Amino acid sequence: MSTCGTGRGYVDEAVGEKLFSRGEKLFTKRPFGTDLHLTYRIPAFDGEKMHRMARAFMNVLALSDLARDIGVSRPPVTEMFLPLTTHASQPIRVRETFKDIAGYHRAVFHGGKKVDAELMKLFDVTPLVEDVPSLLSIDKIIRPYWEKLVKENPDAKQRGQRLFLARSDPAMNAGLVPAVLAVKVALSIAKETADDLDMDVYPVLGTGSLPFRGSVNPQYVDTFLEQYSGVRTYSIQSAFRYDYPKDEVKKALLKIKHEAPKRKIVKISDEDKKKIVKLCSIFSGYWKPTIETIAPLINEVASYMPKRRERLQHIGLFGYSRGIGKVRLPRAIGFTAALYSVGIPPELIATGRGLTAAAEAGLLDTVEKYYPALREDLKHAGKYLNRENLAMMAKKKSVFRDVERGIDALEKILEIELGPEKPHHILHRNLTSSIYQRLQSSDLSKESISREIVEAGVIRKSLG
Repeated sequence: MSTCGTGRGYVDEAVGEKLFSRGEKLFTKRPFGTDLHLTYRIPAFDGEKMHRMARAFMNVLALSDLARDIGVSRPPVTEMFLPLTTHASQPIRVRETFKDIAGYHRAVFHGGKKVDAELMKLFDVTPLVEDVPSLLSIDKIIRPYWEKLVKENPDAKQRGQRLFLARSDPAMNAGLVPAVLAVKVALSIAKETADDLDMDVYPVLGTGSLPFRGSVNPQYVDTFLEQYSGVRTYSIQSAFRYDYPKDEVKKALLKIKHEAPKRKIVKISDEDKKKIVKLCSIFSGYWKPTIETIAPLINEVASYMPKRRERLQHIGLFGYSRGIGKVRLPRAIGFTAALYSVGIPPELIATGRGLTAAAEAGLLDTVEKYYPALREDLKHAGKYLNRENLAMMAKKKSVFRDVERGIDALEKILEIELGPEKPHHILHRNLTSSIYQRLQSSDLSKESISREIVEAGVIRKSLG
């Protein structure tokens, strides 16, 4: 099964009709609703401001009507991803609300006939979990929800359940290492829960191309397949598709398709889960105050990024430390691009200090056991480190001196050396030096900074 997802932005409400009209030949060979599916990523649930969710519901029902009118055997949309899920009550409420809306739809437009029987039989709300605490305790979300699904519909057990785990937002909120470790714990818990309910689970992982966002790119396939063993679906973003040679992309996608189903989820013992919870606290303890302090720089650089598409504003996901003022941050692409654009890859910001504390707590082996790609990720990110920029920042703010010391520590602990290795890495360093110098100038040229941000993104094969 292949899935096309809609993003969190302003989606064309006629997307289904346009797909039907423009892809007639494709859908003749691979029927829409059977081989290919359209999956909506609906608005986050807040219990009150439901107008966009209601619009999505009606769109799904209208598209189901269209499919039936043109002779398509199954509804094109039978699944919705629910962002920012933190509690089982959220997908339960959304699913029940959709049932109510479907009932009104039948009564008003179909004289009460059960035209949506197939849709209601297949319909699922898939939790999208986006923060580290929820990933670490994901059983509180999925167990009550899955138990209710199985009780109401035996087919839910037979076909199994999907689960969408974010990779970028957890990294933004807690740092690189907690994001990876929390995803590994969530995968383990999901497998245990599914086994208890005698069904299969098919995890989806939302990723990006750079290590901070998952390292899912055509040159890293074997590594991320091993790192996230058990994931059945990887979100493929534009950097994967367009910043690498087409043949290389096709080869990578085929490998993911054939190899991902063979990989098994790594089960984590209760003892190791407790260690990972402690590690997440250690690393995020360095990450959060650092990011809160340097947020003005991140936001300033991100403001020069060219706008690629309309996106809805981020909804207060950042986990603020108590006693520290709240900060607003750009979305994952802007956040990651901003830090890379001044030569401070986010992968390097708190990792060294976290590793030092982990070593002191006797937990370094646990990090390496469940994050085997750590060295490779850091070496890749480290090629884009601009030590000169960091040194200049450190003269102005002590927080950057802490970052410097952390980088020194991770090089020592992991026995690696960070910095440009090839000519294009040096060119990237030069561009980030220029960007930083322009930011210090009173005569800012938005066009020049934006152009250099894009040029640097081209070199590393991903804007953010």
